[in-house]
Amino acid sequence: MANPGYQLERFGLLIVWLAVIALFGAMRPESFLTWSNFSSIFGSEAVLVIVTLGLIIPLTAGDFDLSIAQTLTFTSMLTAILSARMGVPIGLIIPIALAAGAVVGLINGAITLYFRVHSLIVTLGVGTFLHGVTLWISDSQTISGVARVLMQYVIIQRLFGIPLSFYYAIVLAALVWYVLSYTAFGQQLLFTGRGREVGRLTGVAVGRVRMMAFMASGMMGAVAGILYTGTTGSANPTSGTTLLLPAFAAAFLGATCIKPGRFNAWGSVIAVYFLVTGINGLSVLGFRTFVHDLFYGGALVVAVMVSQLVSGRKERTL
Repeated sequence: MANPGYQLERFGLLIVWLAVIALFGAMRPESFLTWSNFSSIFGSEAVLVIVTLGLIIPLTAGDFDLSIAQTLTFTSMLTAILSARMGVPIGLIIPIALAAGAVVGLINGAITLYFRVHSLIVTLGVGTFLHGVTLWISDSQTISGVARVLMQYVIIQRLFGIPLSFYYAIVLAALVWYVLSYTAFGQQLLFTGRGREVGRLTGVAVGRVRMMAFMASGMMGAVAGILYTGTTGSANPTSGTTLLLPAFAAAFLGATCIKPGRFNAWGSVIAVYFLVTGINGLSVLGFRTFVHDLFYGGALVVAVMVSQLVSGRKERTL
């Protein structure tokens, strides 16, 4: 029989999210409890969901990818330049952008593995370098005029009033969930994150697993960049910078639910929309924009503390 306390822990964040919705709904029912508001929440944050999903792949292996937000910005700018200035078809741009994201991940992995530098330092440096490249190729300007077909399949077309970008994010979440839960690669990621030496002793090719995790993260950043461009119809050279903190907050907060003590896809999705609902509710109540930083920063600190407590307790019970 399932432990009621464990089940409460698994779904605690979901319960709190529903309670937050009920609270703001009771305070501002005429503006908060509307389908247009919820469709905006779900559709507008699909990019953040994908960035968070990208982060949890190397995090599961015990690595950080601080470059993912700049990968998003770079591939978004690359998409806009190829489409608006060079007239390249979207069908050709997408594989080019994905390949660019994979190359960024390959660079992160190569430097981290072969020079034995901590991933935190490597990805911070690579991300900063990418930011410089983005400013260079864009001349520090916003690039607009992206082909309408991209916007059509990202933000304009809707299902149940929600942009298609939301459904792309959910499909990717299902894919990440399946890979982490039911494939050999997912188990190897988990073993690598729990102890690399132990992983090597059990036959896991730790270096290859970490490299693939970095490349997967880079490609997820590229997907987020393509969708970001499709959402706005343009690319801004600083667009992705603000997504890194909330993505990390959601990743660690998501590790406290569904599968407590482990980074997981559905926990990350719930965490993103919990955080975004809180921001949206505070905005409806009239709080200023500085609340975003207070909320996300506080959520990241609390999420890291709680996830460490959950992980420590889980290890003691094994």
